[in-house]
Amino acid sequence: MRDGHGALALVGGAEWREGCSFDKVLIERSGAEDVLVLPTAAAYENPERSVAFATDYFAAMGLAVRPLMVLSHHDAMEERNAAIVEKARFIYLGGGSPLHLRSVLKDTPTWESLVKAFDSGATVAGSSAGGMVLTDPMVDPRGGAYTLGLGLVRNLAFVPHYSSWSHDRLKRTLMLAGPNMSTVGVDERTALIHWPDGTWEAMGAGKVEVYHMGKLVDLASLSELAVFA
Repeated sequence: MRDGHGALALVGGAEWREGCSFDKVLIERSGAEDVLVLPTAAAYENPERSVAFATDYFAAMGLAVRPLMVLSHHDAMEERNAAIVEKARFIYLGGGSPLHLRSVLKDTPTWESLVKAFDSGATVAGSSAGGMVLTDPMVDPRGGAYTLGLGLVRNLAFVPHYSSWSHDRLKRTLMLAGPNMSTVGVDERTALIHWPDGTWEAMGAGKVEVYHMGKLVDLASLSELAVFA
């Protein structure tokens, strides 16, 4: 990772709940005074409820939540929303539909601003769908094959809710991986974090497993395999 980038957290789902111990660490290291929450992926699943859940969770840590209701592609094209994202120091993309989230953010000022914020040291966290779109390729939730993601990090695909994936489903997904690709499985209430110093760390209540060319490999190998935009 080039100098200046912030931390990236790929959260396996069930975000903003007991057991997500990594959030306190992300807050401390980011130096953020609040968390910018985008409930975009939950646009059709009561995004206000997601915001309320996040607000209560972070309030217990003494941190305020700023919701940004970017729910459509039109919203993501708004320069005022892009400006808010670019100035944020801790950006959190919640769960829901990765396909909707990708369609909303792709080729928009809001996405460009997220990349700029990350490049300037902001922490970016994405849970479930929110993490899936940050990689390229992205695991297609409809069948487990690969499709295009937004590519904040490349040569890496992210499988959230990992403990719920059957052995057969995981095997089929891994068989489709390209030769330079790695795939990470992350349990709920667990995060795979890339720190600005280039190291990867697994934190939280569950486990993280890394596969390269279909074989289980050490977490540290991601430092050589994953490529940041």
